[in-house]
Amino acid sequence: MLDALLDTIIDCLKLLPFLFITYLLMELLENKAGDKSLKLIKKSGKFGPILGGLLGIVPQCGFSAAAANLYAARIITLGSLIAIFLSTSDEMLPILISEAVPLNLIIKILLIKLLIGIFFGLIIDFILRKKNSKIHIHDLCEDENCHCEEDGIIKSSIKHTLHIFIYIFIVVFILNICIFLIGENNIANLIISIPIVGHIISALLGVIPNCASSVIITQLYLQNLITLGSLIAGLLVNSGIGMLILFKVNKNKKENLSILGILLLIGVISGIIIDFF
Repeated sequence: MLDALLDTIIDCLKLLPFLFITYLLMELLENKAGDKSLKLIKKSGKFGPILGGLLGIVPQCGFSAAAANLYAARIITLGSLIAIFLSTSDEMLPILISEAVPLNLIIKILLIKLLIGIFFGLIIDFILRKKNSKIHIHDLCEDENCHCEEDGIIKSSIKHTLHIFIYIFIVVFILNICIFLIGENNIANLIISIPIVGHIISALLGVIPNCASSVIITQLYLQNLITLGSLIAGLLVNSGIGMLILFKVNKNKKENLSILGILLLIGVISGIIIDFF
């Protein structure tokens, strides 16, 4: 229980700077730039998946958390969000480096995630290119009843950050306890024991908004217990804490489930194709 609490505190504290900066930028964008800046961002949105994919490979789940907030405010496109979620590395990269994995293998894994993220992000934006959203940042504030206009930019950013932080802390703490009770070895055996279905199980494990899932998947691969395809399937879906925040800040729950389904489908299919070839 103490370890679960400590892991939760560490995981959540690492997110605080990203959350605060994201909300601060959103407040500045709404208060200083207004609709003109939003329109400019939307017009350049076709390059969003490329930039999002590149940002996502940075070894932190903070970008996925920021992306969830920005998408809820419709500052970035769905394709950009998907690209960031798919390319997000979370704890995978530090583990590979610490285990002295050959540089060419690290680059190979990162490139696979990056290219898949950009590819599907661009396709999704192309399909949805005619769909316009009328959601604005202040709509999120009205949903939360936070009275941002009265508080000012800094204070309202802090309020948003703390509100999301508490939500994340509670959920991640529960997940850490569940992982402790089930056991990492038992979770690993589920992936190893069933071929092909292992890709699905690995992807489902990757859905868990917790750094432990990416750690387990990466370690299994380094021990030659799962294939490269199973590794990719799990890591593509593993968007850090981003999906958790998306369900909190984006009020369209049906849309959130659809995004989750898209990630799972892309992860499983990509993993199977990689192993096939």
